Amino acid sequence: MHRIALLIALCASVAGAQERSTTTLSRAAQARANAKHTARFDPTFKKYSKRYFGVAFDWQRFKAQAMAESNLDTAAVSVVGARGLMQLMPSTYAAIQSARADFGHINDPEWNIAAGIMHDRYLWKKWTTAASDSERVHFMFGSYNAGEGPITRAAAAARARQLEPSVWSSIEAVAPDIPRWRYRETLGYVKKIESNYSKIRAK
Repeated sequence: MHRIALLIALCASVAGAQERSTTTLSRAAQARANAKHTARFDPTFKKYSKRYFGVAFDWQRFKAQAMAESNLDTAAVSVVGARGLMQLMPSTYAAIQSARADFGHINDPEWNIAAGIMHDRYLWKKWTTAASDSERVHFMFGSYNAGEGPITRAAAAARARQLEPSVWSSIEAVAPDIPRWRYRETLGYVKKIESNYSKIRAK
């Protein structure tokens, strides 16, 4: 009887070990699949980051932005109609496409990424007054989310309160008092991009 109980216990232990091994392998396979999925657009992010920002700019910032925008879902459509990886409004894309006739359909991942980074470049050039490039990134992404108007009004409000208008922390400080701005969304968006960027770099 004792031997039977021992045999049953041994079989249960082996089965448990096999199950844990299978679970570990399954998780590893899922991790590889996830990594492959998130890396599939890396060459495109690299290509257009280099084209519009130069080789010194880290292309991974735009990947982090796309993760915040759409979670890298090419079919993503927002409630207001923004489309694709970079969640561009059709009107914004049409304006960009009018200057770049070689750009294809907004739903094509390559052109969606290209147009998003090109729009980032337009915003980047608007914020030459930022205290540093790391601050300028925040102003660029904040403007991508909210438009230039709310960020410009926030900078003016910061200046009026004798805060440094060229640093993002001042924008955060005055944000609740800026009218016609869903500031929580914008501030959360900028923070999410930074979080995504840190995670990408950590890998």
